[in-house]
Amino acid sequence: MATPQHHRAFFISAIWTLGLLFLGSVVHATESSLACPDWPTCFGTMVPEMTGGVFWEHLHRLVAGGLILFFSGAVYLTWKEKPHYPWVMTAAWLGLALLLVQAVFGGVTVLLLLPDAISTSHLGLAFMFLALTTVLAVVSSPAWKRGPGPPDGVRPLLRKATMAAAVLTFAQSLVGAAVRHTDAGMACPDVPLCLGAWVPPLSNHMVALHFSHRVLGLAVLATVLWAGHVAFWNGEKTIIKRLGLAASLLAGGQVLLGFLSVFYRLAVVPVSLHTLLAASLLTALVVLATLTWAPKEPSWAPKEPSWAPKEPS
Repeated sequence: MATPQHHRAFFISAIWTLGLLFLGSVVHATESSLACPDWPTCFGTMVPEMTGGVFWEHLHRLVAGGLILFFSGAVYLTWKEKPHYPWVMTAAWLGLALLLVQAVFGGVTVLLLLPDAISTSHLGLAFMFLALTTVLAVVSSPAWKRGPGPPDGVRPLLRKATMAAAVLTFAQSLVGAAVRHTDAGMACPDVPLCLGAWVPPLSNHMVALHFSHRVLGLAVLATVLWAGHVAFWNGEKTIIKRLGLAASLLAGGQVLLGFLSVFYRLAVVPVSLHTLLAASLLTALVVLATLTWAPKEPSWAPKEPSWAPKEPS
């Protein structure tokens, strides 16, 4: 079965988005967010001198603009190839709308000098688009019709576990964005303790925000490990087992990077990888959750007609 072009486009869009999220994290970690004080131009031109912070900020804008153009092509290919599920076309249009709103939020973030709420929403929209394009990439795959999902007996449990883990991961990413944009990343300067205690005084809102990020991170880790356990030990398909293992490893690595980010005083590398792993974890969980809705048998498999004689029991 030939691979639809719109599936390839959705797959590339998801990978592109992961790279863009990493690049956006580098922009913030290098304090380059306002290196271009205007928008959509940079110092009044679309071709500024690519040095210092301008390099990272303008590169981020160019890569984002490229994603909008590429995903527009994915929407066109979806319309042209008429996907098996009509809702895929609607979801593709929704994805394009999310991208456009995301671009506007990026511009407003610069023009209003990085307001915390807008900056946090900017990241939230990016994660929403990543989740959506990941779903589209999975359901448009030729493998989808071959029934790659988990066994019937484990589907409901795995669906609950992965969806809970995905929602918590998304919420944790928003809290992490708030920690970053309110400059609360070093409110707890020690690890694993916070201000020398397991539970610090929470009267300071920055300490409370930072500490809540750590607590929620442990909740995410526990939920992902639960989902990974269900996937690995109850999934008959290799892809289910591998995704469960990958999600568990990503969650563990994410907690480690969170500690390293504090230990190394918000150094560019661990902080940027922290965002990338969060996005990768969400992607793995969304793929797993989507597979729990996969056909239970190949859609092309011949079915016994209703009038066929039944074998005696």
